Amino acid sequence: MPRLFTGLEVPPDVAQALALKQGALRKSRWIAPADYHITLRFLGDVEVPVAEALQAGLAEAKARPPFTITLDGLRCFGGNKPHTIYASVATNPELAELKEEHEQIARRAGVGPEVRKFAPHVTLARLSRGSEPPAVAAYLGDSGLFTPLSFRVERVVLFSGRESTGGGPYVVEAAYPLT
Repeated sequence: MPRLFTGLEVPPDVAQALALKQGALRKSRWIAPADYHITLRFLGDVEVPVAEALQAGLAEAKARPPFTITLDGLRCFGGNKPHTIYASVATNPELAELKEEHEQIARRAGVGPEVRKFAPHVTLARLSRGSEPPAVAAYLGDSGLFTPLSFRVERVVLFSGRESTGGGPYVVEAAYPLT
């Protein structure tokens, strides 16, 4: 069974700029810049017929023009139990529409509905249990001013990953150009 998700690639120049934000933070595992992406729809481990139906749905997706994404800050998921450092994505109606389309394609392919709220982001680091909130706050405060990073989205990708926490390295299984 492949472990799949749809998403947007982060171009190498933007990935390199984000990688410069990696720092000394105990109990952190920094993601390789080549694995930076924005997840649209996580599908998990799916049977081959579901994967094939998903690919067919993505191939028939609504034609849409390329659009621009802006990363606008560094943040942390988890509150008092921090678990992820990420670059946040500025509100974007084209992205929200694309995400909703991927939700519908996933459901038609036989995947259950996504129950988590969509919070578009690029994961930079995963934090181990027991990461200290003050240390994470200090890292975020010490990381300096975040200059927004923008890039043009030219295609959507179907990725596969390993069965593990953080699943990379990720493999592009198929790409669907925006037109």
